[in-house]
Amino acid sequence: MLIAGFPAGAFQTNCYVVAPEAGAECVVVDPGQDAVGGVDELLREHRLKPVAVLLTHGHLDHVWSVAPVCGARDIPAWIHPDDREMLSDPSKGIGSQMFGGLTLTEPDDVCELSDGAVLKLAGLELVVDHTPGHTRGSVSFRLPEDEIMFSGDLLFAGSIGRSDLPGGDYPTILRSLAAKCLPLPDETVVLPGHGPQTTIGQERASNPYLREALPLAGPTRGM
Repeated sequence: MLIAGFPAGAFQTNCYVVAPEAGAECVVVDPGQDAVGGVDELLREHRLKPVAVLLTHGHLDHVWSVAPVCGARDIPAWIHPDDREMLSDPSKGIGSQMFGGLTLTEPDDVCELSDGAVLKLAGLELVVDHTPGHTRGSVSFRLPEDEIMFSGDLLFAGSIGRSDLPGGDYPTILRSLAAKCLPLPDETVVLPGHGPQTTIGQERASNPYLREALPLAGPTRGM
């Protein structure tokens, strides 16, 4: 398994490329602000051919570069339908006109994600978990055999995503944490949308938000 990434732009949003190995097809996860150059560099370094862009949600800092990345290689973008409108109208996700001079467009090919779907792309099998609360259409992507989770802005090392922007809801994000994170094995590596990687076990032991979500969960595999 090859996973490489970098923090993109002023928001330091983690962008990842994921492939079975060097020299293979890959997917790109969350190409944010000014991510095109970093993506191109990783593709050259590891001799990768992208076949799709996967978006954990529609916030501007995660989708800023999706159209140019997709357009340069004629590949689709995958996003949950509840967040699709943000691809062309970032104000739907930030609730202000702070980026009033910015115009975005959808990629030519947009595919919609659904909870529990298994994406078979680039020799990978990624499970889609709908994890609303940060946005209505937030998702996480899992590689179950490798115990890896791309959590987007659901779960961070020591924290969780904010729930005070349009489409966010704190009780909903706690339910997402309970349903989609707490049942995972402690060894599951979490690659978040911002900040360093962590594990489910580390967050179960120390993250106060996972502790708050615990009463909402049933029996968990990692305990």
